[in-house]
Amino acid sequence: MKKYIPRIFNIAVISTLAVSPLLWKSNWLNSWGILLLFLCLIFICMKPGCYMDILHSRRLRTCQNGVELIYLFLSSCVLAGGFWLATFAGWTLPQVKAEADWRLWLGAAAVLILVEAVVFWSGILRIYLSSAQIGIKWRLIGIVCGMIPVVHLIVLGRLVKLAAREVQFENEKIVLDENRAADQVCATKYPILMVHGVFFRDFRYLNYWGRIPAELEKNGTVIYYGNHQSAASVADSGAEIAARIKAVLQETGSEKVNIIAHSKGGLDSRYAISRLGMAPYVASLTTINTPHRGCEFADYLLNLIPEKQKNAVAAAYNATLKKLGDDNPDFLAAVGDLTASACRKLNEELQDPAGVYIQSTGSCLKHASGGRFPLNLTNRFVHLFDGENDGLVGEASFRWGEAYTYLTAPGHRGISHGDMIDLNRENIEGFDVREFYVNLVKGLKEKGF
Repeated sequence: MKKYIPRIFNIAVISTLAVSPLLWKSNWLNSWGILLLFLCLIFICMKPGCYMDILHSRRLRTCQNGVELIYLFLSSCVLAGGFWLATFAGWTLPQVKAEADWRLWLGAAAVLILVEAVVFWSGILRIYLSSAQIGIKWRLIGIVCGMIPVVHLIVLGRLVKLAAREVQFENEKIVLDENRAADQVCATKYPILMVHGVFFRDFRYLNYWGRIPAELEKNGTVIYYGNHQSAASVADSGAEIAARIKAVLQETGSEKVNIIAHSKGGLDSRYAISRLGMAPYVASLTTINTPHRGCEFADYLLNLIPEKQKNAVAAAYNATLKKLGDDNPDFLAAVGDLTASACRKLNEELQDPAGVYIQSTGSCLKHASGGRFPLNLTNRFVHLFDGENDGLVGEASFRWGEAYTYLTAPGHRGISHGDMIDLNRENIEGFDVREFYVNLVKGLKEKGF
């Protein structure tokens, strides 16, 4: 109740100011009263949520203030607009209806629109500038649908819901990290080597793993990256990973590393461990949505597409990635090693060595609409060949090692191949990807790794 008293006061101030010409005409308000209400409006727009629970981030406070102003805007619109129309009809302040001319009504309408516009824009700009979760899509939808009656209210409700949920979730995340900071729950004995999948690189300012590394580092993890090429055969990528393991050990003085590898990175890491002599230097390997048994869908595509078109795509990709830092990218070799037929052969050749703890994780994208582009397009096609999948890899291909975890989320959405590395920096209801990795690394620490 303590929270709602100031909110009711703010709504009353905004609503009263919005109909102030009518109240002034009926002698309910004088000029000083209107001035005081105007000053209160300025304060409300500056500090709409000064009475709220403490938020631990300036960005979150800005976002919550935007949400609060939109709530105030919608509530005061209903009250002030209803009162204005009732007066115009003669149901309230009948003396104003009897004595007013068109200039009063025009002025009163202008004040109503102006006051509500100030509150609305103060709120929506805060949300647009501070929220990470509404994304580009909902920002554009908000702009396009802003002038469409009824639709604009539905879209506004969606924007406010996303922003409010983000504030609550991220604030709880901050509090959680602050409370366990001293415990360093992710301070493993050996450093973590994070190995990316195919068609991506480890960029300094565009982290392949989204918000995950920062969350792990807050909780004590020492992280290194594979820094290998975006597309190459498993053998070539495995050689790069092996060289990277040696470099990390030399830099840190550690005896071993823990590898967390996503997608094709899991195959590359297995190759480095089993074929290139890295087993003594690897304490654990955790594969995330790795196609250990390949993708039947990839076999189908490679057989379907004519050789000329495949070579043209490969040449364009290889030329582009050379400019982005790859020494010798090989698009077709990378794709070819992800087929089911190639992985069957690879699995016959690679024997997991003793002494390396290996575990795996996979996820399910329940419906195509739950994924972001292009996984929302591939999900149904992959299902025809590989069954239940994450948008790229079938569930039957994920399992490898001593332990296996299969993840999904409640509701319609599910968890995609990209969601497992926080590719879109999206908070998924029912699945906290950052906390999943915290628990994963915490588990490695508890095993002595």
